[in-house]
Amino acid sequence: PSRTFHGNNRLLTSQIISYYESINQCKKELPEYFNFASDVLDEWSRQEKDGRKPANPAFWWVNDEGEEVKWSFEELGFLSRKAANVLSEACGLQRGDRVIAVLPRVPEWWLLNVACMRAGIVLIPGTSQLTAKDISYRLQASKAKCFITSDTLAPAVESVLPGCQSLKSQLIVGKGSRDGWLNLQELL
Repeated sequence: PSRTFHGNNRLLTSQIISYYESINQCKKELPEYFNFASDVLDEWSRQEKDGRKPANPAFWWVNDEGEEVKWSFEELGFLSRKAANVLSEACGLQRGDRVIAVLPRVPEWWLLNVACMRAGIVLIPGTSQLTAKDISYRLQASKAKCFITSDTLAPAVESVLPGCQSLKSQLIVGKGSRDGWLNLQELL
């Protein structure tokens, strides 16, 4: 038995446990390679296009002022492919490279998460409360090649850049521009 939530079937806890038990007992075939962005989100997008699944928002964000961003599965797929291209081409990142993202919870936060999954880039999230010392430690320990943040935290990153030889690109999320930083909105 399953319950319906906004038109989607939702598995009960007992069903989820039995599914994982079947995986552990090798009764389910697991794919050799799995990518959430292409194997799940893109498949849901295809099902919506073909009429096999009702159109539901894949992403729905509302801020304190009531501003709203709503993306369908198709839109999220399209935007995440564009963002993955920005990371790969403009930022020069490759599969397995590490990226530190320190952003408030804005739509781009989730978009970049999916883009990193799609491109095989390792995302290292961080809170916007990090100090320059925290940022320096994370950059040194992770050997991240790219730092993604908003214009308010960019000065803290800039203050530690001389000690971070692995960092190759900085990406800013927002409307502002800074010397030495790529702007996500402009590149998208």
